[in-house]
Parts: sequence; structure tokens; C-alpha cells
Amino acid sequence: MSKFFNRISQYFSKYLDSRIIFALDFILSFLSSLAILVLLTGITRRGSITTSFAIWWMTSSIVATLIVMLTFKNYKTVIRHTKLRDLVGFMMESFVKMILMLVIMWIGFKINSIVLVALFIDFLLTMVVLVSIRLVMVVVYDHVKDRVKEQGNVNRVLVFGTSEKSVAAITRFQNSYQYHIVGFLVKGKEPHLKVNELPVYSYLDFTELKELLSNLNIRCILFPTETAVREESDGLVAFCNKNNIKALIIPSVDEVVDGKIMNTKIREVKIEDLLGRQEIKLEMEAIIANFKGKTVMVTGAAGSIGSELCRQLAGFGIKQLILFDNGETPMHNIRLELEERYPDLKFVPVIGDVRQIQRLDYAFRTWRPQVVFHAAAYKHVPLMEENPCEAVLVNVHGSRNVADKCIEYGTEMMVMISTDKAVNPTNIMGCTKRLAEIYVQSLGLAIANGTYYPDIQEGVKECKTKFVTTRFGNVLGSNGSVIPRFRQQIENGGPITVTDPRITRFFMTIPEACRLVMEAATMSTGNQIFVFDMGESVKIDTLARRMISLAGLEVGTDIKIEYTGLRPGEKLYEEVLSNSENTIPTSHDRIRVAKVREYDYQHALEVVNRLEELSRYVRIPEMVMLMKETVPEFKSMNSQFEQYDKPSASKA
Repeated sequence: MSKFFNRISQYFSKYLDSRIIFALDFILSFLSSLAILVLLTGITRRGSITTSFAIWWMTSSIVATLIVMLTFKNYKTVIRHTKLRDLVGFMMESFVKMILMLVIMWIGFKINSIVLVALFIDFLLTMVVLVSIRLVMVVVYDHVKDRVKEQGNVNRVLVFGTSEKSVAAITRFQNSYQYHIVGFLVKGKEPHLKVNELPVYSYLDFTELKELLSNLNIRCILFPTETAVREESDGLVAFCNKNNIKALIIPSVDEVVDGKIMNTKIREVKIEDLLGRQEIKLEMEAIIANFKGKTVMVTGAAGSIGSELCRQLAGFGIKQLILFDNGETPMHNIRLELEERYPDLKFVPVIGDVRQIQRLDYAFRTWRPQVVFHAAAYKHVPLMEENPCEAVLVNVHGSRNVADKCIEYGTEMMVMISTDKAVNPTNIMGCTKRLAEIYVQSLGLAIANGTYYPDIQEGVKECKTKFVTTRFGNVLGSNGSVIPRFRQQIENGGPITVTDPRITRFFMTIPEACRLVMEAATMSTGNQIFVFDMGESVKIDTLARRMISLAGLEVGTDIKIEYTGLRPGEKLYEEVLSNSENTIPTSHDRIRVAKVREYDYQHALEVVNRLEELSRYVRIPEMVMLMKETVPEFKSMNSQFEQYDKPSASKA
């Protein structure tokens, strides 16, 4: 029986399209006029209603009905969304039909009082019939929907707060077969109220709340905004986690910014929602205009940052998107996603490695990208500490290859993704990213100053590439980052491993970071290193405890936390990127320009060439010493390479 009701409900909500409604409305309007004609024939003298009159009457009804239906388009109103105000449209439709019939009848016949009365009755009958059939449809749909919910496993939901966004949440749930909103929930003692015809429930403490939810059989509490989630992270959200109540959230429409597609799905609260910040204000029109109609290439396109850049660019009306990455499986996955989500996007997946200059040259030569986002990099600190030569080849030499090809093929802009670990680096990975910054910025400055003389790019007449570098900290949920790691450890029953109870990190969501990259690229005049406001730092120990709590578990009882000690190259506290001492403000309050030492291009080129040679021959000590000489602020921490640090003046 439940399957029967479910099919009927799906039919009403999906398959009863506007063409069927149009035909039904037209037939009802036609039958109303026919009924009036029959009535006239019965109450007037025999022979008064001639065949000619009948033809004119029914013709005027058909013509008038078609005109008003195509004009008012009431047949396009979705049955399940019909409101009382929508019924006014049928009154107007019926009234205008009467006026049009009067005009048409006046052309062929002398209008008398009987005809006027008949037209007025036709107006009333048409209006009543059209309104009545709509009301019947709404009642039947609601009844079927309620029967489906009664017979199905429906979660009863309370919406937190009574703000406009809380009330608006009802719209997203009204046709859900998984959730059923039964009212609103507010803190404090409130009088018995109703909002949007739903009751408002209040609570003074969690004991009272627990009893309330039990009495109402509530399984979920919906938070209308991310701000509400953060404000209640240690209150109502924590209560939900401990009491097996689902904490739901409606993501903001730009949770995944891709130009056009809005994410409207309701989902459970994640740790990212508790760590996020206020929505970033962006000049989207300027950003879209900056990339629209252009061929864009993304290196590292299958990675966390690269793939999100691709998603956002896909909605900007770009001419073509070139995805360059050496990971076969992740490239396959992003390809399938883009094909499904953006069927009109013209894109090309290219398997390639930035270390392979010939493969890189093929991509540039074939598609001539106008904008390049360089996100390909090795990023894991301990792993790069153990494999320093590969870090140099990918992060330094690979970046040099991309930058040189941008110049050779006349790319308008190259945007390089860097990291906060490039600031006063304490590890190989951070230093390689700083060296990549040095090469790219010195190259851009040499071009701007007219001191760049390419000797390897034959045929290059004018260097027009604008180089932009962006720095930001850890991104939430990226491949191999702490949150997916902790989540996996919780699923396995623990323990969660934290290096040090004092360690802190700055976090930013992947979409948030990519939006700021787009904004920085749009505002840049070239040769700048942009740094992002990362907000407040987060203790990793606190993060672990919150994730355990979000999973509905208790620290120590269900999941233990173990401290393993700092790993090679790791430091307790990351550098603050955007303070007034080391940066210059821009027009955007979340983006600043870093004050950095400028390097001579020829010197930077010699260093990069020498580092490449040393790394290929795996001459690690010489390579690391050259890195420390070029980046004097590079001081290894908890690493085997501390032996190559020069003693500070204070120790001398």
C-alpha cells in the first residue's frame, strides 16, 4: 500500500506537468461555457438560441480561453506549491475571458441583457470550477504525502530559531519524504506561539529539552545557517551529538561556488561548519569577467585545491579548461564529475608531470592557455623531509618549468598556489615553496624592469605574462590532511593521534581558499605575493575532541587521544600571514600583499639550475646547504638537517 501512495505522490510532484494541466483547464473552461449554452437553450423561448449563436458562443469561449491561458500562464503553477494568492490568478483569468467573449459576441450579434447575464454566469462558473479543481488537487496531494510519511521512516524535525532563514527552511522540507518539520525550537521561556502555522517550542535547560524532544519524538534539529551552528557548537550541537539527535544544516548557496549551480541539499553538521568564519564578500562580476571566454589551464587539477578551482572556473563561462595532473585515478574521478555536472563545459584532461618539460610543452603548444593556475606540488611535510630531492624537483623545478612555458607561449597570467609554510620555513617542503616564489617573482620583476632576456624561448618577442602568488594555510578536508585522518581513526575505533597537545594550525575551507585565489588574481597588477586572513588558529587537540563529540562519542571512554611528538620539520605554531608588520592592505579586507625580499632573476635562475642538478644526482647535503644559503630564514626544526643551520649571532 505504501508503494501505491508513494507512486501517486511522485506522480503529483514530478509527472503532472504543465501540458496536462493546460489541457485540463482548457476542457473545464470549455465545458463551463457549454453548460451555460445548454442552460440558455432550456430557459429561453424555443428557437431563440440559433445554431449561429451557438457557434459564435462556443468559438468565443475557445478563443478567449486560449488567449487568457497563454497570457496568465496559471497552468504552469506547480500544484504542490499552490498558495491562496495563486487562486486570484484564476479569478482574473475568468474575468478577462468574460470580457473577450463579450467583444467577440458583439461582432456577430446584438448584445442584449440575456447575453450579458449569461456571460456573467459563465465568469462565475469558470472561476469556481478552475479554483475548485486546484483545491482538490492540493488536498489530494497533501493527503497522499501525509500517508507516505505515516507509512515511511520519516525523521521529525525542529528548526532552531524563528528568524527569516529558519522560516524559509520549511520550503525546502515541505516535499521531503525523509524529513518532516513539526515546529520551531528556541532557547528561554517563550509564550505559546505559532510561526507559519507551526508551533514554537522553548526550553530553559538541556534536561527540559531532552524531555521535550522525547515527547515529540524528534530525531533531528535543523540549523538554518552556519553562524547558528558555530554559536551553538558547545551548546545545542554538543547536546545533539551526546543524545543521538541529528544536527542538520542548510549550506549557504555558495558552499561550492561554481558560478551557477547552488548547493541546496540538507546535510548533517560537519567539523568544517564549526571552524568556518563569516561569508567572504567577493566581486563575482569582476571575477567572472576576468576569466570569461578564456582558455584556462590548472596544474595539479585532480588535487584538493586544483579540483575546486576547476569546479569554480566551470561556471565562469570560460572557453576551455585544461586539466593537467599526473594522478590517473583522481583525474578519472574529476573528469566524471565535470562531465556530469557541467555537460556544456569544454575541457581536456591531460595526464602529465610538471617535471617533464616536453609533456608540459605539448600542453601549452596544443591549447595555448591564457591563464594558468599552478597548483601542482608536493605538500606533506614529514614525507618531503624524508625525500628532499623530489620536493625540489616538483616544487621548485616544476614551478620553474610552468613559469617558463607561460612566457614562451604568451600566457596572460600565471597564478601560483603557495603556502604559509613558506614563511620562515622550518622544513624542506616550506623552503621549496619559498624558492618557487622567489623564482616566479624575480622572473616577473625582470620582465617588468626590462632585464629579462630569454635565451631558451626561440621566437619570443614580447614577455607579457603577469605572475601572481597566493599564500594560505591548511585547508579543511584536503587529501591527506588532519580532518580526514581523524575521521578515519574515529571510524576505526581510535585512538586519534595528535603530535602535541599544544600544536595549533590555521584552517580555511577549500572553496573559501579558491575564492580568495580568484579574487587575488583579479585584483593583481603582477609580481605580488598575496596572503590571506586565516582567522584564529585552532588547537589540533581541540579539533580532535570536537570531532569525537560530533561522532556522538566521548573522549577517553569511547575514543582515546594519543600524543606522538612533533614530526620532522614540524613546528608548534604556524606563522601569522596577514599582520600589519609583514603585509600591505588591499581593497579586500581578507587579502593583503606580503612584504618580501626581492631577488635578482639571474641569481635565482642560477640557484634553481644548481638545485635541480644536485637533486637529480641526490646530493642532499649540498642541496640543503644551498637552500639555506638562498633562504637564510630557513631553520630546520626537529630534523636531520638542523646540522646545516648556521649558528645565530646570539650563540656565536
